[in-house]
Amino acid sequence: MKVIIKEKIKIPKMIKEIIGTLIGALIMAIGTSQFLLPNQLSSGGIAGVATIFYYLLKIPMGTTMLAFNVPLFIFAVYKIGKNFFIKSMIGTIAFSIFVDIFDKFETLTNDRFLACIYGGIIMGLGTAILLKVNSSTGGSDLISYLAKSYKPELRTSNIIVIIDAVIVALNVIFFKEIEVGLYSAIAIYIMGKIIDIFFEGVYFTKLIFIISDKNEKIAYEIGENIKRGTTGLIGKGMYTKKDKLVLMCAAARGDIARVKNIARKIDPKSFIIITNSREVVGQGFK
Repeated sequence: MKVIIKEKIKIPKMIKEIIGTLIGALIMAIGTSQFLLPNQLSSGGIAGVATIFYYLLKIPMGTTMLAFNVPLFIFAVYKIGKNFFIKSMIGTIAFSIFVDIFDKFETLTNDRFLACIYGGIIMGLGTAILLKVNSSTGGSDLISYLAKSYKPELRTSNIIVIIDAVIVALNVIFFKEIEVGLYSAIAIYIMGKIIDIFFEGVYFTKLIFIISDKNEKIAYEIGENIKRGTTGLIGKGMYTKKDKLVLMCAAARGDIARVKNIARKIDPKSFIIITNSREVVGQGFK
């Protein structure tokens, strides 16, 4: 009975991940066929190699990507598992088909600068969706999974960017245009940033540390006027050798000036440190 329940939980999850794979592949295909490929720009990876074959031998980009991804998939199924293999195979086939379909449509822009900006954004979004559902369309993102299986501490976006940079260099050599590399580098950089934003969010907050002899009053005023909580951390001045209570307060960007004003008004000698906080989860925030 337990086994049946377990399968019921896994099947809907697998379906959702396959749907996410198809959506990610579709978005990536739009970015490739409508922005990067028509302008000889590369997103790196297998797609970058396929771009060269597309212009050199007139071979459809989707066909080339399928051919190059086969060895990667053989290794991936051994190292990562069948579920990942199934999703990635679906993603790669779908991406290849979508690329060849959208390649038949009229290009949205022939401006390389616009192409690298919007191509990078769209490619980053599609790649992030694939990574989110633990899937791949082969190439750089598949290699990143293989690398992370050996060293989990490696950062996915960094692996992808390094691989893509090498492929872009090959594109520059083939097309003999330095602009191809420069614009492609912008696209890859934007792609990496979009992946980071997708996983880490864009919700930036500030973390404020206040060192004062009037901590209780400052904490009270911040709570009353700004509705932000504060935490007292035990610290020690290494020069004075005296124990100090350090106030820590997570606040939105718009609250920073008000917190500073409260602290400085109550204690003009207060020492204030403001730093960025990538993400805050809890009451009053996410």
